[in-house]
Amino acid sequence: MIELRHLRYFIAVAEELNFRRAAERIHIDQTPLSRTVRDLEDQLGVQLFVRAPRKLHLTPAGLRLLKDARKVFIRMERAQRAVRETDARFRAPLRIGVADGIAQPKLSQCLVGWRCVAPEISLELTEMRAPELAQALQREELDAGFSFGLPDDDAIAQQPAWSYSAMALLPPEHELASWPELALAELLAFPLLSYHAGRQPGLSQQMRAILQRHTASPAIAGEACTLSGYVTRIAAGLGVGVGDAGHIATLRRSDVVAIPLREDERITTFVLYKHQRFGLPDALQRFVAHAKTL
Repeated sequence: MIELRHLRYFIAVAEELNFRRAAERIHIDQTPLSRTVRDLEDQLGVQLFVRAPRKLHLTPAGLRLLKDARKVFIRMERAQRAVRETDARFRAPLRIGVADGIAQPKLSQCLVGWRCVAPEISLELTEMRAPELAQALQREELDAGFSFGLPDDDAIAQQPAWSYSAMALLPPEHELASWPELALAELLAFPLLSYHAGRQPGLSQQMRAILQRHTASPAIAGEACTLSGYVTRIAAGLGVGVGDAGHIATLRRSDVVAIPLREDERITTFVLYKHQRFGLPDALQRFVAHAKTL
């Protein structure tokens, strides 16, 4: 049976017209190369080369085989390219959940960057609440997700993807609104808005951790279930707040003043996925690694 290697070796010899150079070109020893060409001639029952001293010529049969063999490899290359393109078009997308109303620039950068590094793997985005994200990951209805954090769950991995500096949020008429910088102690002298632990578990937990580092008993003015509700309450003068610089840049609201904090406090966004017994699929592993580079 004639194999592709027979034709590949034959083409090398036919183009080089020299067994030594052909062997160097395809990185094998000259002896097995010569033996393979002889085997091809035996199987075809024809002589492909005239072997003169120090000279090699193609016979008419050899010239015809060279022409047809080249076409075989061109067809093979076209077939491989078509198969790869078909696979890219019909490959299942990665299903990504976005919780907590995240609208940070780095999330957009992550998604745009993925299209550059892995254009063959599309993304299917779904927005949902944090508890729904946890359930969808558990049921493997999603491959990965982004959140400010979920309650601890041994089945769900939560890895920091990126973080933004925390900033003070105030209504424009507040007495601290004109300050260029604030210490948290100065901000916490006023009633603070927090996040609902059930609706925004990650933000609620990160907010508590920040407060515990700077005060023993903060005055809480109320809780918000969403980021938009949180900012609306601050704009209405119902309390002061703390937000991440990413969302502040996205919102650009004139009825809320954002002031840098003296302390280096940060709010982290996590990439989440379900632990897999035999490791993550390659595409998901690449996506998680990509998210963590921002």
